[in-house]
Amino acid sequence: MASDKITNTSDQTFKNDVLDSQTPVLVDFWATWCGPCRAIAPHLDALAEELGGQVKIVKLDVDRNQNTAVEYGVTNIPTLLLFKDGKLANRMVGGGSRGKIADFIKTVV
Repeated sequence: MASDKITNTSDQTFKNDVLDSQTPVLVDFWATWCGPCRAIAPHLDALAEELGGQVKIVKLDVDRNQNTAVEYGVTNIPTLLLFKDGKLANRMVGGGSRGKIADFIKTVV
């Protein structure tokens, strides 16, 4: 079951959900058919609970929201993008362990 601390964003809501956020945001670019995307989902759920107020985690389905994926050069999924103060701060392509993802998030929090 997905964490209630993770929200979905879209091409239409990306600016409000991510770029205008006062909190650093981790965006998970994913798709329903992507096995590695499903594999990291439990790690993201756990980190959303653990890092509650420090970072916001949002998911963007690349099949339904291609404009944002193209804008940020996402060609492989899963791709995790970290935004701080409305700007892209870091990028991680591919899956990873919970620890690896946590270390990645800690580069901005």
